[in-house]
Amino acid sequence: MHFLYNIGILFLGIGVRVHGLFNPKSKLWVEGRKGWRSKLPDTENREVIWFHCASLGEFDQGLPLMRKFRTEHPDAYILVTFFSPSGMKHYHKRKHPADHVCYLPLDTPSNARRMMQHFKPKYFCLIKYEFWSNHIMEAKRIGAKVYNVSGLFRKDHRFFKWYGGFFRHTLLQFDWFFVQNEESVELLNSIDINNVSIVGDSRYDKVYETKISHTPDQRIAEFCGEDRVFIVGSCWPKDEDILLPVINKMKCKVIIAPHNVDEKSVQGITKSLRRPHARYTNGNFKSNAEILVLDTIGHLSSAYSFGALAYVGGGFSGNLHNILEPAVFGMGVIIGPNYSRFPEASSFIKSGFAFDVSTSEELKHRIDYVLENKEYIDEKAESFVDENRGASQKMYDLIIAG
Repeated sequence: MHFLYNIGILFLGIGVRVHGLFNPKSKLWVEGRKGWRSKLPDTENREVIWFHCASLGEFDQGLPLMRKFRTEHPDAYILVTFFSPSGMKHYHKRKHPADHVCYLPLDTPSNARRMMQHFKPKYFCLIKYEFWSNHIMEAKRIGAKVYNVSGLFRKDHRFFKWYGGFFRHTLLQFDWFFVQNEESVELLNSIDINNVSIVGDSRYDKVYETKISHTPDQRIAEFCGEDRVFIVGSCWPKDEDILLPVINKMKCKVIIAPHNVDEKSVQGITKSLRRPHARYTNGNFKSNAEILVLDTIGHLSSAYSFGALAYVGGGFSGNLHNILEPAVFGMGVIIGPNYSRFPEASSFIKSGFAFDVSTSEELKHRIDYVLENKEYIDEKAESFVDENRGASQKMYDLIIAG
């Protein structure tokens, strides 16, 4: 099976290269890995702690643990690798403690051997879903400790299928799994993996750090004033279909952050607005603007700090954006109906400060309800986030304890 896996990895590399002839993201994936061997930094006589992330979301998930290692081990060398171009493209917008950031090379045996022999990590931490078998096996061969950080397992994962023997063997290489929920423990136990602890989701630590350290954007503050503001975070066209009819009739101010900020996507929104509006990149906002469109990246977290309630996009496509970001600022959250892959959404709804909607009528009803019960709902949100912080400290303590 290992042979078939390696053949599959080679075909993955070929497929991405062909796709890169037509797709900009795949092209970045290919070009970012060119000449990687010659770019490896000198880490001789350094204690390397290696974090691997699929993309930016996993990077955010690992940041609190990275910072903990940096604080407690200031001389350690922190390496971060990404699979996705979106992680490489945006990680620098975060305050981070990494000494070196690069792409993870294609998971062939020779690439994995070169990476592990060069860096010789003491700890190899794979965030959430990333399980590259050759790198994991090579890490164990050189004596590294291998950890799954904030893992989340579902019964439809390949590890739990009849054909998943090789992938289950990969999981057996891990020293410990730090998972988010009881379901993950039960699934791992079902395949005789018992070196697992529930620690929760380290993203709660990340959003709390953002809350206490962020500097409010003065231009957004100027737009909001003392008004109640409805924040729309990372909306997709399917979200916009139910949002825009409601937004056009609302009395409060609105901030809209599209998931895609290319000109076509932004104009698709602005042309449908029937209220005075402005774009963030246009400079000074019109004095009568009631809607602000964030046609840029990196300002949504600051916008949430001014919100009275939030709608978080992606819940129609099954790609729900980060709902912890508005919750940490103590506000009700509204989402689309397709959130089954996101256990935090179910927890939010069960706790009474998040609500799913499918139509404009349901959206309007939920907005009215949240605003009428704002103090009660906001307290629930803030308390829930506070109660779920601490995963990063738990993981650090268990890793150091060995």
